[in-house]
Amino acid sequence: MANHYLAYLYRLQYIERWSLMRSTTPENVAEHSYHVALIAHALGSIAREIFKRDINPDEVVTYALFHDATEVFTGDIPTPVKHHNPHILANFREIEALAAERLLATVPLELRESYRPLLNRKPVNPELDKILKAADLLDAYLKCISEMSAGNREFATARRQSEEKLRKLDMPEVEWFLTHLAPGFERTIDELAEIEQEDLPL
Repeated sequence: MANHYLAYLYRLQYIERWSLMRSTTPENVAEHSYHVALIAHALGSIAREIFKRDINPDEVVTYALFHDATEVFTGDIPTPVKHHNPHILANFREIEALAAERLLATVPLELRESYRPLLNRKPVNPELDKILKAADLLDAYLKCISEMSAGNREFATARRQSEEKLRKLDMPEVEWFLTHLAPGFERTIDELAEIEQEDLPL
């Protein structure tokens, strides 16, 4: 029997994000998942190496890669739509759960228990879940920064709202990321190169 879960996951590249916004750079869910995985690894590493927390960055990366897998069936529902009222959000969560079960059914039977927590987005460690949610929010924030740096004010409100949500997380890893890693996203490639040259030892 053929199993099609990877074929479905590859189709995340066709699911466009930010459908309500005018973007200078289109983004799909596959790209977003990769970016969230990069950020999740950074946050996990910051947590472990700087704040000495018992966090495995590799584990949170795995969850990040699959965190929007169900969108291959549901599409990307914009945040203002999902969170318009509690009834819409509850209905969406139910649809999301059904999509997860449908996708899980395409995984080879021998592998399903390995994929079940990934597709249901249920890390065993709740601290990993916090880092995953922070990484997802940070990616949205960085998208807003990139768009605004390109002169697109369409993302001004989204940037402010994302930043407020990030501050409310009250996570030292997030604050460290915002201080040390996020500023580069406001610079051009030439500016990054100039700063890199300045930081090189004489």
